[in-house]
Amino acid sequence: MSLKESSPIRVNPDLRKEREKASFNISELTYIIDRGEDKTNRRRYLVSLALNDPDFNETNMNFLSRDEQYSSVVRRSVHIVQKLRKMKLTDLKDQFIYKAAALRGHGSIFAIHDLMLIPMLQNFATDEQKKIFLSKALNYEITGTYLQTELGHGTFVRGLETTATYDPEHQEFVINSPTLTSTKWWPGMLGKSANFAVVMAQLYSKGKHCGLQSFLVPLRSFEDHRPLPGVTLGDIGPKFGAESNDNGFCRFDHVRIPRINMLSKYATISPSGIYSAPVSDKIIYGAMVLTRITLVAAAARVLSFGCTIAIRYSAVRRQTELTPGGEEPQIIYYQSQQLKLFPPLATAYAFLFAAHNIRDRCDQIQDDIIAGNMSSIQELHGLSSAMKGFSSLSATSWLETLRLSCGGHGYSHASGFPNLYTNATALVTVEGEYSVMMLQTARYLIKCISMATSGDKLPSLALYLTSPPPAKCSARSSTDFLNLDLLVDAYTHRAFRLVSVAGKTLQSKIVSGKPHHIAWNESHIELLKAAEVHSHYYVVKNYVNSVKQLTMSQPLKSVMISLCQLYALHGIQQSAGDFLQDGYMNGNQIAMATEQMLLLLDVIRPNAVALCDAFDVPDELLGSILGRYDGNVYENMYLWAKSSPLNKTEVHESYYQYLKPMLKGSKL
Repeated sequence: MSLKESSPIRVNPDLRKEREKASFNISELTYIIDRGEDKTNRRRYLVSLALNDPDFNETNMNFLSRDEQYSSVVRRSVHIVQKLRKMKLTDLKDQFIYKAAALRGHGSIFAIHDLMLIPMLQNFATDEQKKIFLSKALNYEITGTYLQTELGHGTFVRGLETTATYDPEHQEFVINSPTLTSTKWWPGMLGKSANFAVVMAQLYSKGKHCGLQSFLVPLRSFEDHRPLPGVTLGDIGPKFGAESNDNGFCRFDHVRIPRINMLSKYATISPSGIYSAPVSDKIIYGAMVLTRITLVAAAARVLSFGCTIAIRYSAVRRQTELTPGGEEPQIIYYQSQQLKLFPPLATAYAFLFAAHNIRDRCDQIQDDIIAGNMSSIQELHGLSSAMKGFSSLSATSWLETLRLSCGGHGYSHASGFPNLYTNATALVTVEGEYSVMMLQTARYLIKCISMATSGDKLPSLALYLTSPPPAKCSARSSTDFLNLDLLVDAYTHRAFRLVSVAGKTLQSKIVSGKPHHIAWNESHIELLKAAEVHSHYYVVKNYVNSVKQLTMSQPLKSVMISLCQLYALHGIQQSAGDFLQDGYMNGNQIAMATEQMLLLLDVIRPNAVALCDAFDVPDELLGSILGRYDGNVYENMYLWAKSSPLNKTEVHESYYQYLKPMLKGSKL
């Protein structure tokens, strides 16, 4: 039984009818999303613990000042830690679920601690370092953050300016911020919360630059929480959303830490200062890769929330009579509205299946790394960069479309969209801005082209580069475009062609005598396009494979196939020029693909609400009056507005100070 079914509620009749139309079992799909009925039951249990705890119920965050929001999050975060200890809940996945429910969609002062510091210690610390630091981190005796991004450098980690100079006489590292632009900037928890950090800095020993390394640096006193000598830090101020988060800045003035504080599982420095490099220089990017994989799942999550809100509201909202005096239809009836709602719904499922696949690949590659096999790191780096960039930008774009589909109410915080949208926009830049991510992917693809030319074995996701796919689309009727293999072929052809074009463009500029960096810069547009179409190809191919391979009932499989078809056909319709440019498709075929895409809107329509219900998001986590499970929107919008602090008094004090004198003709 889902959380929503645990007690009888009065459901809007329009929304109830939509649910009655569903052709599949909603719980079956929820189990697939969670990857098992046992995991769904466990998630629901943990969520219910948090939602039913009065310590996590308080004033709507939308009506609090930034200072009050931060205080609220600190209170909740500390309560969470205390309750986890009391319940002896130690599994990290269980903890993540419980924390997300308790925080009601807002941040935690321990978010970076949990997502970055602990994984860094688990994956890059020696056994000796784990004994010293990991147990304290797991027990929150130290509360840490991750300091990589600087005021002057972000994704280009090789350009970071913070230095760590080894002093062999005292066997210490001297951490220093030599310039204003070397100030660490943006890390969450840094402004007011964290007392400890993993700091990415350029290592120097014996007068030589040894590359970028990670160091464990105390920031604040464990006694009174004041910054330690040589450490200057604070909050960076209001942002475009995430106001409860204390994103901060930090400068180091020759701060000394012991030699044991350099994470040394893969790279070491001897007492005398002799540096031993890791087997692969890509290992240092491991934390970023893990985070980017998490961000793909986050993109799927925010998009699933947005779809749930907009589709439920579209089933409740009625607008514009079709005939004079007739009943106003639900706005989900209109084809133009369906085109705003159903493609992003299909995209949410596409990204969800992609996140599952990437996580599985990551787990396998982590096992390879532990076994000493480093060959797969670059493949994971290329895939995580591509999907982090592609999914975050797509989710952000679709969330704005979904917000607009709700009309004026979508502009209100009551809709939940302002919070969702600002969270999504952060995904586009955090841990690597979109263009930088896609150019990293392009660099990987150019290497794959070179490998293919040399006859070397390519990673599975780049195997399509080894031989040209069919030159012409085989579709002869609109129904041919329902063939999943035909759709994969179309995306394979586009990826092969445009990745090859990017490679040839770059090579021709190099052959003409231009230095590589200039040739690369002058090829940016082709390279970005190559990374985009490669990412799109991966999502479509994985979507098709998932639908084919997952065990599910025939009614559900039919629905999921329709969603998959819609995702692929909408991509063709939106990027028709790519498929027309070299004659792979003709204008008639594009018209047939578009026709079939529009027909699929009607196919998906009866199951749209059920597909959102399968995400199984309680109202408390959805944070939207428009997207309430019961569909009782208008009465709750009215109650929400009345609870605004501005309505505590009928006449605001500013009336007496400013308006009254003006209205009475007095001078201000």
